[in-house]
Amino acid sequence: MKPFLSDDFLLQTATARTLYHEVAARQPIIDYHCHLSPEQIAEDRQFKNLTELWLNGDHYKWRAMRANGVHEHYITGAALDWEKFEQWAETVPYTLRNPLYHWTHLELRRYFGITELLNKDSARRIWEQCNLLLATPEYSVRGLLRRMNVEVVCTTDDPADSLAAHQAIRASGFATKVLPTFRADKALSVENALVYNEYLGQLGTAAGLEINSLTDLHAALRQRHDFFAAQGCRLSDHGLEQLYAADCTEDEATRIFAKVREGQALEEQEINKFKSALLQFLAELDWEKGWTQQFHLGPLRNNSARALRELGPDTGFDSIGDFAQGRAMARFLSRLDDADKLTKTILYNLNPADNALFATMVGNFNDGSIAGKVQYGAGWWFLDQKDGIEQQLNTLSSMGLLSRFVGMLTDSRSFLSFPRHEYFRRILCNLLGNDVENGELPQDMALLRQLVRNVCYTNARDYFGFYQTPGAAPAGTVGRAGSNRLEQPWNH
Repeated sequence: MKPFLSDDFLLQTATARTLYHEVAARQPIIDYHCHLSPEQIAEDRQFKNLTELWLNGDHYKWRAMRANGVHEHYITGAALDWEKFEQWAETVPYTLRNPLYHWTHLELRRYFGITELLNKDSARRIWEQCNLLLATPEYSVRGLLRRMNVEVVCTTDDPADSLAAHQAIRASGFATKVLPTFRADKALSVENALVYNEYLGQLGTAAGLEINSLTDLHAALRQRHDFFAAQGCRLSDHGLEQLYAADCTEDEATRIFAKVREGQALEEQEINKFKSALLQFLAELDWEKGWTQQFHLGPLRNNSARALRELGPDTGFDSIGDFAQGRAMARFLSRLDDADKLTKTILYNLNPADNALFATMVGNFNDGSIAGKVQYGAGWWFLDQKDGIEQQLNTLSSMGLLSRFVGMLTDSRSFLSFPRHEYFRRILCNLLGNDVENGELPQDMALLRQLVRNVCYTNARDYFGFYQTPGAAPAGTVGRAGSNRLEQPWNH
């Protein structure tokens, strides 16, 4: 019987252990999608205690505490920080077989050296030990990133954001690259005319122009897109229920925009048409700069009207949705591909029933211009646990090229979340080791080592072009007739 969280955690074979310890564990982390605060990195925040760092904003833990019967007062309410941590510690033993149990203890070990299990009895000792360390300079936000060997972090930023924090981080000379990601979801959210028009005011101020027409909106988004590129941005991101691909002429989009700008409610068909037209415009902006566009698809958000009213969005009341994905996805990608304006694209699926759909869809639009141009993204949100990660890796392997996969991300708001990369790497190495053990893969360690190195680090490094001069088109953005090899834009 193996001890819990030993050095060989999740590694069932000698091959898996070799691949993880000698290859995967040594790779730097490129976290190309997360929700960390660039302001906290810029100020190099020193958290006062473990609740501030670990529980605030973490809706994974909030959902578990609610399921365990903890009152909201101790989750997002006015309870003292110690009281909130105590309630979390009492909840942890009830998370057995939930990924939170693994993540919790991995994070305590990797950051604080704590091997004791967290529960009601150990809570005070762990609280005091962690808080003592958090008071030292080595445990500032930047210290935490250094501790995990994080090379690149891509935050998630609205087009109206000033990116002042990113500028301050770059000016400070901090070794970890902290880059923005262009997430224009609010520019698409025309369902509520009042809220949308308020947002257009913010966007117009950021772009330095008044947005009175669809032409103005396009100009504002292009201006902010250019600004983000100058700050090192290499990716866009969209968090959507599904892709939008309705037919919409320019005249129709202009009329619909004018209607919502006047404060009128739109019909469902008008919403779908407008979103389709604007999403294509944004995709073409990404293509012009050679960015990678990401689509996180499938969540059913804010299911509790009461919780939304009392606590607001992003507080842990979302679930997997059962949206029809295939036809609109194919239409959206085909329209861009047909115009030769399809940039590098990553599609993330939230409903495991659609895994094969996503994995086969990306193969329809790889055109030989770039290795892995259109990718089936990592398991995310409800699927970034062991079973979900294995399903994603197995589906990708069966229907695409695992060797070209750009690997894991945290998708997290917590600076203690980086052991999720370790979790993914162990699972990857274990799958490969089991295949070797079963005679399904050759015991060619050079070949296997290269695959692990690529998936854990090198593919992402080469695919996104983070180390180029801000504003330049990333490597590997040639057209269909160009090379199928990614250029190496820097010496690493």
